This record gives sequence, structure tokens and C-alpha cells, in this order.
Amino acid sequence: MTEDTPTPRAELTAAELNTADALGTQLFGFMRLAAKVKARMSTLTPGSVEYAAFPIIAMLMREGPRRTSALAEALHTEISTISRQTSALVHQGLLERQADPYDGRACLLAPTDAGRALFERARTERNQWLAGTLRDWDPADVDTLITLLTRLNIDLAEDLTPQLATQHSEGETV
Repeated sequence: MTEDTPTPRAELTAAELNTADALGTQLFGFMRLAAKVKARMSTLTPGSVEYAAFPIIAMLMREGPRRTSALAEALHTEISTISRQTSALVHQGLLERQADPYDGRACLLAPTDAGRALFERARTERNQWLAGTLRDWDPADVDTLITLLTRLNIDLAEDLTPQLATQHSEGETV
């Protein structure tokens, strides 16, 4: 096996592979639609804030001020990419740098009032859109979807973490 080839977990059955194929097909369809949602979210503000701003601001809203390195790790992104994106967000007035109370040499990033307002506006629009889309669904089905997507996100992140760590240490862009 090469470094780029994942180590197989165990021999997979034809049924498991067929199920994975059906899921993969649906996930790719979902990702195509998600790309359209990204484009739509990027039009929420004058000056066209790029979509990458939303996960950064969302994480800072959820977790509180963080260092650039912590954002890069949590978002599975190269630190140079996060640094470029956060610098643009600081310049646009959506993030601010704060002194790190534990390390005077470092700074933390936090959303500004404008960043929080952008986040809330985007979240409200997203929630209205999703609620309208799922209006005819049985609430139990929506709960099941949330549970399963949460589980899938956790498992995918755990599965990718060793690969991402290797790529980060080798300087590859993720």
C-alpha cells in the first residue's frame, strides 16, 4: 500500500459495497445542491463575502475566540488557507483580533458585531429554507436524519483525521 492508499478495514461484501455506492450517489447529488446553497449564502452581504467565511464565523460563534491554528485544525483546513481567509474577514470588519490572555505573543480571532449579524442573518435564511423544505416530512424522520447525519459527520471526520494530519505535516493543501 502507498501512503495515499487507505488501509482496508476488513473484506467488504458485495452488499456493503452496493449500499456504499447508493449512498455515494446520493451524497454527490447532495453536494451538488450544497454548492448552490454556498453560492446563495455568498450573496447575503454587499461585497460578496466568500462562503468560507460562514464556517469560520459559525465556529467562533459556537466555540468562542480561537487561534488561527485551532480554527484550521477544527475545520480540517491548511493554516495558510485559514490565515488568508481570516485576514480578509478582519479587513472586512467581520472578525477582530484579540490578545490571547494566556500567551501575549498570540492573538485570538472573534466575530465583530457585523460578523455576528451576518452569521445570524445567514442562519435565519438557512433555517427558513430548510424548515420550508422539510415542512411535509414526519418530525420523526427529520430527527432520524439529524441523528444519522451527525453520526456520518463524526465518523467521516474521525476517518479523515489521520490522513489530514499527514497532509498537514507534509505541507499539502487539504
